[in-house]
Amino acid sequence: MTPRPVRHVTVVGAGLAGLTAAITAAEGGARVTLYEAHRTPGGRARTAEHPYRTNEGPHALYRRGPHWSWLAARGLLGPMAPLPAREGARFRFHRDGALRRTPPLGLLRLARRSPGRAPVDLDFATWAGAEVGPAAARAATHYSGVALFHHDPGSLSARFVQERLHRSAALPPEARYPRGGWGRVVERMAARARELGVRLETGARVDTLPGTADGPVVVATSLAAARRLLGDPSLTWESGRTALLDLALRTREGDPFVVSDLDAPGWLERFTAQDPTLAPAGRQLLQGQFPVGPGASRDEGLARAERLLDLGFPGWRDRMVWRRDALATGRTGAVDRPGTTWRDRPAIARGDGVFLAGDAVAAPGVLAEVAFTSGREAALLALGALDAPAGRGTRHPASRTP
Repeated sequence: MTPRPVRHVTVVGAGLAGLTAAITAAEGGARVTLYEAHRTPGGRARTAEHPYRTNEGPHALYRRGPHWSWLAARGLLGPMAPLPAREGARFRFHRDGALRRTPPLGLLRLARRSPGRAPVDLDFATWAGAEVGPAAARAATHYSGVALFHHDPGSLSARFVQERLHRSAALPPEARYPRGGWGRVVERMAARARELGVRLETGARVDTLPGTADGPVVVATSLAAARRLLGDPSLTWESGRTALLDLALRTREGDPFVVSDLDAPGWLERFTAQDPTLAPAGRQLLQGQFPVGPGASRDEGLARAERLLDLGFPGWRDRMVWRRDALATGRTGAVDRPGTTWRDRPAIARGDGVFLAGDAVAAPGVLAEVAFTSGREAALLALGALDAPAGRGTRHPASRTP
């Protein structure tokens, strides 16, 4: 009797997409090897060590999203931090140069509308302006920047932006925060992978595409890294460019929870409001994002952040105990221009037993949901290739993600 060949899947990259792919493939009965260049898994979903647990990747999970359901079904969700009611009353909006307690009514009306009503082929600013008027449309455009990290959300596809506006401004809020930061979710996912027999190799940079003779390969890296690894110049898609600010202040009663800039895309959030474990006692952790255009510098974004801090957190310089800033370029997920949808992004199935996963590939969802959905789909396609008759099933013209 001829022995049955070993069913093996290789995954490159142990971020959210790679961990999802590894768990899915292992649950499907495959032997999985997962390579990660860094000493710890997580990718951009890592959480820094003490004393300030800053997140390098997504900050929230959406309760109605597929990632939430998948994690919960496997006991990987862990304790989540809802927003305390009293902190919800400390939401502030920067509009017309002043801080206000409420946004324009038109923004709220627009956010309630189904994304299905927004056209794919029209830019968001034009569509929203016709729906609620130019002033409210401008405010909605800038508010949506919290889920886009893009300097000009109004220029993007109306359908694309409306889905993110609808989810990020939902009432009651969909967003929940993993206690201890995203790193805790990553730790649970990595532990689950090991329980399933996944061989997780950290500190193992992959510079050459593994051969597919030993089974399918899932490349779950950034699109730029996948482009180099696969030698495929077509693996490109537009992303945002954002100045990021992490700030620790001595605690003062009455500070805002969020300051949303409606005069330009920008966002400040006090993450210790919902999870005090992110900073030592007597300290509060703020994180902000201020998108900048292709010709703008990081300092221009940080200058906008400081102006917003002056308004929302008077005297913040005297209370500051720690600060860090960075410029994120091409690391904030895909954005879709008018006339394109997620289906037009680089396909998950690359042919010859190679599959792609990450936050800028052809998969639906918002923020981390794209990485999750593509990771799961890539693993399912890899399992299908393993089960196909010899010589068949290793070439797929496109992803079958619905």
